[in-house]
Amino acid sequence: MKILFWGTPAYAVPTLETLHEAGHQIVGVVTQPDRRRGRGKQLMPSPVKARAQELGCPVFTPERIRRDPTCQQQLNALGADVSVVVAFGQILPKDILQHPPLGCWNGHGSLLPRWRGAGPIQWSILEGDAETGVGIMAMEEGLDTGPVLLEQRLPIGLLENAHQLGERLSRLTADLMLEALPAIERAGPGPEGERWSRLKVRRQPEEGTYARMLSKEDFQLNWGDSALTTHRKVMGLYPGAVTVWKERRLKVLATEPLIERLADGLSEDARALVGRWSTGAHPPGQILHCAGSDLVVSTSGCPILIREAQLEGKARSHGQALLQQLQAVPGDTMGLAANP
Repeated sequence: MKILFWGTPAYAVPTLETLHEAGHQIVGVVTQPDRRRGRGKQLMPSPVKARAQELGCPVFTPERIRRDPTCQQQLNALGADVSVVVAFGQILPKDILQHPPLGCWNGHGSLLPRWRGAGPIQWSILEGDAETGVGIMAMEEGLDTGPVLLEQRLPIGLLENAHQLGERLSRLTADLMLEALPAIERAGPGPEGERWSRLKVRRQPEEGTYARMLSKEDFQLNWGDSALTTHRKVMGLYPGAVTVWKERRLKVLATEPLIERLADGLSEDARALVGRWSTGAHPPGQILHCAGSDLVVSTSGCPILIREAQLEGKARSHGQALLQQLQAVPGDTMGLAANP
């Protein structure tokens, strides 16, 4: 099949590679324009653009595809049979959606209609979902409201962060999209409703859960939250959750909530710490234990074990190296200073 591929972050790269390796003709790749990244603020291509260029695919980088009729005409002239969209990052205009004869199909990293929109992976962890998954969805003008052709579920591990979960979901997206394309091709062209009927898609209900855009404040840890809420924020917003340690910014990168009912999902050494401190008996953010390789902090409920962190101006560290960097003693408190 002749495919027009739309995608931007690393999450979309496995799908692009898989479709290319399967012998499909990638007639064009549409991605976000180069952005300035890193400490040097150098102009860098998106991960999808970089990989597409390595594969020899034509690349298009419209700043706003809805406001770029010239680019729209160029894309329509490519004669793609189908458009495949994975985390492109812009809303597509109606003409683009309706132009390919076999439709426009999106690989979305959630169990629709839960977590429509941006950030479904982060929000599934933040809200404590037991599972998530991938849906292959026919695109329409609404935000992730189209009917679902294929769907597969994945459990979310207690100690799994957003990056790790995203890698699993990105591979699943690639596999499901490859599986979906032969069925889409067999259904053939024709009016949208008739094609969907032949494919026996699952219509979504109108109501759904939307993943709102995250703000800077979302990344600030509040030690007055419960251990589980704090843990979900650390893992769901990885690697961005922050607190303050002695007036310096501290990124918290991995934690384990020391909660008895969750003990089976904890590491062996974390399980050994469960139950050692009375729930809610200490001020939130207080250092309860900092010996060996363990750093335990109080919350509004059970305490939490900080596994890995990065102090401002230092490399990320864990265990004894982290304790040496922080020079903490029991009774010290995190998060008392103003936000960095």
